Amino acid sequence: MTTLDRLSAEKYILLTTFRKDGRAVPTPVWAVRDGEALAVWTRADSGKVKRIRRNGEVTVAPCDVRGRPHGAEVSAHATIYGSSDTGRVRDLLKHKYRLIGRLSLLASRLRRDEGGTVGIRVTLAEPQR
Repeated sequence: MTTLDRLSAEKYILLTTFRKDGRAVPTPVWAVRDGEALAVWTRADSGKVKRIRRNGEVTVAPCDVRGRPHGAEVSAHATIYGSSDTGRVRDLLKHKYRLIGRLSLLASRLRRDEGGTVGIRVTLAEPQR
């Protein structure tokens, strides 16, 4: 099983982005496999999106809902998806997270419309083993 397989099977991953001064900002997020990468979904105006637009170097690790890691951290590169790809990420999340995923996506759409969220593509830096 590859690192990508293991991470995509997790319920939560810890996505760590970095501030301008280099300080790490870890955030537990839902993630799904999207081809040869992980896909994450979040608010378009979130701090992690701003930090990724400035610097796409991130790390990911398996974690629990509170962000406590329970596996090795992996270096990765993150980019922001366009609107059509973000729609695909929403569909992948609905499939993986079933009812709670559908309810979360519905609540988000009611609160901030679909344009208020974006997908993030996370490509692992290490060779897949």
